[in-house]
Amino acid sequence: VMVMVMNKAVVSTQSTGKKFEAKESIVGTNQIKNSVQRSIRTKLIDTYPNIEEYINDILPKKVTLKVVKCQDHIELISTDTEPLFFKKRDGPFYPTLRLLHMYPNMLPKVQVDKGAIKFVLSGAHIMCPGLTSPGADLPEECLPSDTPVSVHAEGKINALAIGHMKMSSDDIKSINKGVGIDNVHYLNDGLWRIDL
Repeated sequence: VMVMVMNKAVVSTQSTGKKFEAKESIVGTNQIKNSVQRSIRTKLIDTYPNIEEYINDILPKKVTLKVVKCQDHIELISTDTEPLFFKKRDGPFYPTLRLLHMYPNMLPKVQVDKGAIKFVLSGAHIMCPGLTSPGADLPEECLPSDTPVSVHAEGKINALAIGHMKMSSDDIKSINKGVGIDNVHYLNDGLWRIDL
């Protein structure tokens, strides 16, 4: 299994070289206006069509949402107690792993083999051979590059990471070399442990 260990950029599609640490990284918190909440809901449904039936459970209209601004241009969308989505700069919103575990069909699934688990859980980006070897699984339909995906492991039920496709799944299968998926959030990273 080939997995390249990169800088531990936890909540980033580009390596920042810094690890996201909950208390040290939070810069400010603001309540989100209702009009902004509606536009966020629309963006989320456009990005993740599978959540349309759950959107009122995920982002209830009566609940006050907050934007938590963090260092390195990271923003979290949260309730009073739990982050739900995050993004870096003008990138897409990604669900947190806790939210993904509650709504597992929100993102397309990819699976890494058993040998890649420890590397993914240490923040490494996922190499193509870890997605094409025995035990790994890519969907039959082609996932285009820049697609957010849930990363599962052989023999495990819940996702262990959220990734961002660097190349299409067809390219991953044919090229089978280099980084296939950027690891943007994984179990037990700073975002997983954050306490608002």
